[in-house]
This record gives sequence, C-alpha cells and structure tokens, in this order.
Amino acid sequence: MNMKKQWLILLFALITMASCNHKVDKVPEPERSVYYWRTTLHFDSTERQFLANHQIKKIFVRFFDVVPGGKEGVQPNATLQFTDSIPRGLEVVPTVFITENCMQKDLTQLPNLLVKRILQMCETNDIPPIKEVQLDCDWTANSQAAYFSLLEKTRELLAQKGIRLSATIRLHQLRMTPPPVDYGALMLYNTGDATNRKCKNPILDMAAVEPYLKHLADYDLPLCAAYPVFGWKLLFEADTFKAIAYDADLNDKSLFRQKSADIYMAVSSRELTTGPGEDATSAHINPGDEILVRDVPFSLIEAVKKKVASYAPSINDQVIVYDLNYENIKRYNHNEYEKIYHP
Repeated sequence: MNMKKQWLILLFALITMASCNHKVDKVPEPERSVYYWRTTLHFDSTERQFLANHQIKKIFVRFFDVVPGGKEGVQPNATLQFTDSIPRGLEVVPTVFITENCMQKDLTQLPNLLVKRILQMCETNDIPPIKEVQLDCDWTANSQAAYFSLLEKTRELLAQKGIRLSATIRLHQLRMTPPPVDYGALMLYNTGDATNRKCKNPILDMAAVEPYLKHLADYDLPLCAAYPVFGWKLLFEADTFKAIAYDADLNDKSLFRQKSADIYMAVSSRELTTGPGEDATSAHINPGDEILVRDVPFSLIEAVKKKVASYAPSINDQVIVYDLNYENIKRYNHNEYEKIYHP
C-alpha cells in the first residue's frame, strides 16, 4: 500500500470518528420539574402534596409576559402576584414569555430591564438566590436574528451573576439554528390546531411529533423534555371555534347534554370564562353550541417519551410537566406520574 493511500484511509477514519463522536453536553443539574403558569402564586394542599410525593425539585414560574407597548416599545404584562410562599426545597426558575411581535421593536434596553425586573421580583418576594432564568418565545426565521441577539445579551448579564439562561424550543424550531443559551426545554405539546374541529389531538399527536425528531441527533444544544398534563374544553359553534372554555362545568345538566364521550352540547345560554386566572375573559354560549373535550392519554405521553429518547437518550434526565394545578394533578394517577418523570 503506497503512502498516499495510507493517508487517505487515515483521513477517512478520522472523519468517521469525528462524526460518530458528535456529542452535546447534558442539561446542567437536571431535576424533576413543573411549570407554574398562572397570574397569582398560590398552592393548595393538593398541589403541595403532589410536589412532595413526586420529589419535585424545580419549578419554572411564569413571572410576567413581554408585549409591545410603553415608552420602550415593549412592556411587561400579566405580572405574577405573590400571595403565597414557595414550598421549601424548590428551586425557582423565573420564566418570561415574550410575544414574537416584540422582535420588531427596539430591544436595546430589554436585556437590562429583564434581568433587573426578575431580580427585583425575587428579592421583594423572598425567593432564594436563583440559578437559572428561562425565556419563552415562539420565534421564527423572520424574528430569529433579533431574538438571538436578545438571548446573547441577556445571557451575558446573567452569567456575570452566576445565573444560566435556558429557552423553550418548539418542535418546528428543531430545524433551525439552536439559540445561544445554556440549554433548551423541548415543548412536546400544542402540536395541532385547536381551532380545527377535525383535529382530534391538538395537544399532542405522535404523527405531528415524529417528522421533527430526525433533527434531534444533530441538534447542537442540550435539551430536556416538557410534556403536557393538561386538557382543553373547546367551544364551537358548528365548525367555528369560539374559545377555550376553562370553567365550563360539563356536569351541569341545566347547561350541557352529553352527546358522546368527548362532545357536550349546550341546552341553554350563559357567559363562560375563557381564560385562566386574572387573564380571564368571557364568551357567550348559545343553545346548540358544543364543547369538545381534548385530553392526552397517559399511553400517548409514554409512547412519545420513549420515541424522543430513542433519538436523544439523555433528554428525559430532566422532565418538566405543563402545568401544575389541581385539575391536572387528577388527570393521571401516582404511578403514571412516576413513569412520566422517570428518565
């Protein structure tokens, strides 16, 4: 074998080894986690017991949203009101949702404003020193440059204080460049169109998830997984979507008649709450309107969890469930929740 051929073989071997050894670091300090996505912080006894029973160590708390407006071009909205204390032993991760249309504004001052406001809220409400902040934005190719710049500057400011930055990752974003953060939380929910009456699994659908998973193997960012434990009551007038009827009491025989396992028809008129907490608005329900119940079977979460792990083995080292509230806790039994949290 001549020298040139030997070098070519060696070069090919090195390239092959490099491609096989592509490795992304794991999520730092992974823990069993929950999202808390309300506008008032309060834990009832069932929620506190759930946190203790499942040894939850990390809670991603929505502190506020950022929306267009104000003299800076963007402003906080729906700021969390603290009426209760954080259960002992829980690490709080302040989480901020930023609407994508904010990316069209001048964001020069936003990193400083974000960090300052988050730290002030922590100090005012006796939150122990934080280790992490998470930003949530459904960014697209059009808003990517502005959002990534925001992330870079925010991450630099937080790093000066020894705080890391994470970001939510939606399935469609797996096809794009990873954001400049310490790790991402892959949102495995809201995979379908809730406003389409024919969509049977708008919260989670394996057929909608699978096409994106091929991008996981080469995704150059550590990821954890966020799974849905919520359900929706979708209000329709014929085929026209009206609202998510959060407070609809489907057992109220004066208002609803059950037509099938997942369809309830209104038999009288009433105003219904169509938003959680202090963000609640209302929609008028008329006789003949229908509510479609959309839930996620535990078996589906288990199947998706296994499928995702086949592409990214460490992704379930940290599982976040969305989200913590009394109704969702009742949706699955103790053993099922344990299986959701088990890596």
